[in-house]
Amino acid sequence: MKFAPLTAAVWLGAAAVAACAQPPAPTYIPQTKFNAGQDVVPVYEGWLKNPDGTFTFIFGYFNRNWKEELVIPAGPDNKLEPGPVDRGQPTYFLPRRQSWVFRVQVPADWGNKELVWTLTAHGKTEKAYASLLSEEEISERIIMTRGNLNPGDDDPNKPPVITIAPLAAATADQPVSLTALVTDDGLPRPRVARAAQPASVPTAQSNSAASRPRGLTVTWFQYGGPARVSFDPAGPLPVHDGQTLTSARFPAPGTYILRATANDGELAKSTDITVTVAPIQSGRP
Repeated sequence: MKFAPLTAAVWLGAAAVAACAQPPAPTYIPQTKFNAGQDVVPVYEGWLKNPDGTFTFIFGYFNRNWKEELVIPAGPDNKLEPGPVDRGQPTYFLPRRQSWVFRVQVPADWGNKELVWTLTAHGKTEKAYASLLSEEEISERIIMTRGNLNPGDDDPNKPPVITIAPLAAATADQPVSLTALVTDDGLPRPRVARAAQPASVPTAQSNSAASRPRGLTVTWFQYGGPARVSFDPAGPLPVHDGQTLTSARFPAPGTYILRATANDGELAKSTDITVTVAPIQSGRP
């Protein structure tokens, strides 16, 4: 017995049925996370108008790696243009997003020009373009709140004041004590930890650790240097009697820049310190 060949319409119908039988395409594709091997993206945060008529550009960065910390010295792979290549930009890049990291002042007659920050890491080049667009003007208050809710310039809370006590001579692979001296107006009032609930009372889940510091704190991080600095203890340090104490260990000789940020829970202020680390003396007793 002979069968008539299938018509084009029949073939199309069969294909449509087969397509409907396939599982639907996913509507969400999880983001791939890379611990290392990715580049760093410079970020233009906005600009400030200074009282003398000049302007200040604010930059941050986004290190695409979840773990890798990159050293990119000022030069062909870490430069600002036009003008001097080195404008005080960071040379040590922590993982993920770091906001409001450094400033570049430009003259009052800057006009419509652009300041370009170029970073090259792992063979890939990224650029940030800074200009004086009106919609990108920001305020010091926005920076001090780290971009969070800003109650306005009439808020009675003032930012903390932080200074760093003079350091002892630093030698590679030897701990160096760091003392941050902090004063504040006491605002906002520190949150009072709630009393622990009996085990029989159900509580909602929370992503806040029980040991999270409350009130005035200081956090250290590395801004520049040839190798990774370790802090002990690390993380936000509660201020006691107007100061915090930690130590830093430098694995190699060279010049390092460390930044300490005081945060009162709403406003933050930072200060930097440059540390010249000497090599280990051979034959030292």
